[in-house]
Amino acid sequence: MYTFSNPHISISTAVDVAAITSLLNSAYRGESSKQGWTTEAHLIAGNVRTDERHLHQVMQLPNSVVVKFTNEQLEITGCVNLQQHGNKIYLGLLSVSPQSQGFGIGKQLLKAAEEFTQYMECTVIYMTVITARKELINWYQRYGYKDTGERKAFTEDGLSGKHLQKLKFMVLEKAIHV
Repeated sequence: MYTFSNPHISISTAVDVAAITSLLNSAYRGESSKQGWTTEAHLIAGNVRTDERHLHQVMQLPNSVVVKFTNEQLEITGCVNLQQHGNKIYLGLLSVSPQSQGFGIGKQLLKAAEEFTQYMECTVIYMTVITARKELINWYQRYGYKDTGERKAFTEDGLSGKHLQKLKFMVLEKAIHV
């Protein structure tokens, strides 16, 4: 199993699923998410971004890991899913608890994702971001992610909430030097 250079960052296991599910839901949905700047509550109704069953499925995908950030009190305050697809790594579910945002945890997780990408000898990290999330897109662009011009449909899945407007994804990517 890969060991990250940052001692607060490691690959999660099934033991972490409940805490990570709670983190994801608090960062993206409902009233608690409005404490942070990454909320999607104004775009998607409901309190659920994911559930434990779905997160287990993501963790069990081939070439998929969920990376966690653990603070000094051993609480999981950040996470990101990394999935290898050929010579690319898909980055998803990047989340920091609303109470912990603004302390550089997201930046540290992005750096860890790049480190993992190099370790896996991949050359690109890519992600999808809701096109309406201008502030978030700008944040990723400050860290070298570029709009590929590709757009993807964002359809309701019956789990992650009712869309309050028509939504679509943009694909961002960053070249990584191995």
